[in-house]
Amino acid sequence: MLEQCRLCPRECGIDRTRGQLGFCGAGEEIKIARAALHFWEEPCISGTQGSGTVFFSCCTMKCVYCQNYPISTLNQGLVVTVEELSDRFLDLQKQGAHNINLVTPTHFVPQIIEALKLAKSQGLNLPVVYNCGGYEKVETLKLLKGYVDIYMPDMKYYDDRYAVEYSSAPNYFATASRAIKEMVRQMGKPVFDENGIMQKGVIVRHMMLPGLLFDSKKILDYLYDTYRNDIYISIMSQYTPMPQVKGVQRLSQKLKAEHYEAMIAYCEEKGIENAFIQDGEAADESFIPPFEGK
Repeated sequence: MLEQCRLCPRECGIDRTRGQLGFCGAGEEIKIARAALHFWEEPCISGTQGSGTVFFSCCTMKCVYCQNYPISTLNQGLVVTVEELSDRFLDLQKQGAHNINLVTPTHFVPQIIEALKLAKSQGLNLPVVYNCGGYEKVETLKLLKGYVDIYMPDMKYYDDRYAVEYSSAPNYFATASRAIKEMVRQMGKPVFDENGIMQKGVIVRHMMLPGLLFDSKKILDYLYDTYRNDIYISIMSQYTPMPQVKGVQRLSQKLKAEHYEAMIAYCEEKGIENAFIQDGEAADESFIPPFEGK
């Protein structure tokens, strides 16, 4: 698959085994920026013991406002082998993680599957979370059936203008819609354990951006009208203006509190119950973990 890489909608077709780099910037080797317990996910993912998150370097999107910019765009991180990645999974299980949380994993799917096979053969028994930007190919998602238990994609934009301007991702909504349909097909209805920790299901995240309340409402309409209570929707207010967006229209400011409150009210008016919301001052860099190779 890496010899003519078409894992994501970019379909670069380059030979990563010969050192060629496509849009995401990932080569043949796996590169990760952090593997540690993470406590800032949704309650049914982080629980009380933390989510065993592995942050992968590089990204198939180029969101100008990305909160993980040093690893997603500058591609900082450490190279690990399949065996070493498998060991990270097992170590996180030993630390008491509720799950293994793969963050921006798309461009390393073949290697991740091999690492999961190896870890499962050595006792890994935690749910696996696929935490992605939503810009996914159905064909790649089908490879993950049986290896992933929880899908946690973003649904970033309804209007393609914003997808192109802010993430260089043409046809984002159509692409993400097809991807989420496949995720729901694989997972079915959400399943939780006795402690309220998700074991199987789909959580679609939408981080509201400044000035795009109308676009956010269209996304909410689509998700709820299409899937009702078969998915959970996470409506996030944590947008944090990073240094790289200084001077960018709309994005250099925080989300207005009244816009987030209006979105929550809209959610309630529609009768949505399976949703997560953020309280208080979420637009803070405390939600962004340090990427120091830990």
